[in-house]
Amino acid sequence: MPRILVMPAHFRHAPGPYRQVLEQAGFDIRWLPVDPLSLSRGQLIEQLQGIDGVIAGGEIYSEEVFANTKLRCVARAGVGYDAVDVPAATRHGVPVVITPGTNEHSVAEQALAMIFACFRNVVELDRLMREGTWKRTALRRLAGNTLGIVGLGRIGKALTVRARGLGLNVVGYDPFADQKFCAENGVKLCTFDELLAQSDIVSLHIPCTAETTDIINAKSLAKMKPGSVLINTSRGGLVDEVALLAALKNGPIAMAGLDVFKVEPLPADSPLLKLPNVVVAPHMGGIDQDALDAMGGLAAQCLVDLHAARWPTGCVVNEELHTGYRW
Repeated sequence: MPRILVMPAHFRHAPGPYRQVLEQAGFDIRWLPVDPLSLSRGQLIEQLQGIDGVIAGGEIYSEEVFANTKLRCVARAGVGYDAVDVPAATRHGVPVVITPGTNEHSVAEQALAMIFACFRNVVELDRLMREGTWKRTALRRLAGNTLGIVGLGRIGKALTVRARGLGLNVVGYDPFADQKFCAENGVKLCTFDELLAQSDIVSLHIPCTAETTDIINAKSLAKMKPGSVLINTSRGGLVDEVALLAALKNGPIAMAGLDVFKVEPLPADSPLLKLPNVVVAPHMGGIDQDALDAMGGLAAQCLVDLHAARWPTGCVVNEELHTGYRW
């Protein structure tokens, strides 16, 4: 009987599609008793002893982890996999699975929440009201501004449709953009530098890879419009936070809405928390209840399929393992 360790805290001993799928397949389900992000590498390896597969959260799966465990699959409940050393997983014959098509609406809504918070000054006005200050100042209207979407995959598309409905102009950067979608939804495709120069709001929706790490840096920030807003609901590794701090203090950007960070949880002494022109959230994009059910259910189904010698096409990152893989 395969033994599965469920890592994300929001799934801990909870009902839901993931549990139904695993139980119906006769899998032995175990839950991590602590926050996975609090574990050292050695502690993570210890927890994974005797485990065949995981429904993974944001914990790090390194070469050392794969070399010292007998994992047969890492199934991410989500679409980001930057915490997994995919080449190491491949060397050890471990498929890395993600759950595409399950959380794009949740992430798009979180990006919009950040945009509204920045443009309507929601956090600051709430704080002032609670302190007894009735302060009414004219704010920037959102409609009519230009939103630059970096990455036009499922999430970028979901944000595009919503943004167009709010009266925003949309420009996009994606070397592999769906031309038909862009034409039908009025998205003007441009280069990355052109997007930075034209956009009142820049929203990131790309994976964090060796090529995209710190894509937002001192050089790219300097190319953004004066008074513009940066939104990141994708991956913290996309942004050089030192450069961002400087840009928020000295320009050109006016505000940032950040749902993700280089280090998570964000340390309490982070300089980002001391700036009034930053809105933060604890990586909430992608985890509304509908998305959680869909992500957990698909991650569990991928585990069951792999054990039954059914390859979950479209979900496996290291597709080269297909030929010859056995649980």
